[in-house]
Amino acid sequence: MAINWFPGHMHKARKEIAEVMPRMDVIIELVDARIPFSSENPLVPALRGNTPCIKLLNKADLADPELTRAWIEHLEQEQGITALPLNAKEADKVRQLPALCRSLTSARKLETRGVRALILGVPNVGKSTVINTLAGRQVAKTGNEAGITKAQQRIKLDDDMVLTDTPGFLWPKLSPPECGYRLAITGAIKDTAFEYEDIALFAADLLLRHYPERVKERYRINILPETDLELLEAIGVQRNCVRKGGSVELQKVSTLLIKELRDGMLGPLTLETPEQVEREIAAAREEDERKAQEKAERDRVRKQRTKKNRR
Repeated sequence: MAINWFPGHMHKARKEIAEVMPRMDVIIELVDARIPFSSENPLVPALRGNTPCIKLLNKADLADPELTRAWIEHLEQEQGITALPLNAKEADKVRQLPALCRSLTSARKLETRGVRALILGVPNVGKSTVINTLAGRQVAKTGNEAGITKAQQRIKLDDDMVLTDTPGFLWPKLSPPECGYRLAITGAIKDTAFEYEDIALFAADLLLRHYPERVKERYRINILPETDLELLEAIGVQRNCVRKGGSVELQKVSTLLIKELRDGMLGPLTLETPEQVEREIAAAREEDERKAQEKAERDRVRKQRTKKNRR
């Protein structure tokens, strides 16, 4: 099942970002270090042109350090990208951002009007925490919930820097479809837009393949099962998510697994790699081409039938 979440305010935010981006000197984009591709805004490469972009891999404390380094190397292959790991709660590191923005802005613009920076990111990526730290006051709402910021605002910082804040938004179709699952697992999609059982099965399969020892240690399972469903059932037994009669409460254990994964209780982990994403993109393209061909064939057959009926 594909997961998508695109409420009305996100459509408005998308249009506003497209309007203001050409006037910016620097773009600051926060992505989730656990899912750097899935949480990357597709508007940025499409609209930024030659504008420098600082990609902050936030929540780096929750991500696999080795894979974070691999992602930084991968992202910086694109012209004009500076990628950095970040924990938004480390205020000293956040406060170094204005100096980096100035270093990427032309001397002429610095002399005449200072730096204009646009900050953006998917919901619940930690953008508001970064903004409040930079401003030195509470100017953006924070909370462990997707979609808190609803409107654009301009914030005057010290050192002649103006920061334009935008609501966190996604896009109408999340592709490859695996992106939707990873965004849901990490909390970027409102919980009412998906079923916990669906994303927990996705997460269980990923954990079995990439972090089996973490699962054994966290849930005290000596011999791991072979399938995602069996893993959820084993965790349910260990955590007493069992109904009378012995059947596992799948909703309860699914919610438990996702909460512990989001909170970093299984240790730092990353849900995607550059190589994995490239394979998923290729598969999604093939699927789109297949569907387009099927649609073209249906249209051809329908036209033939229409012609016959008119004779």
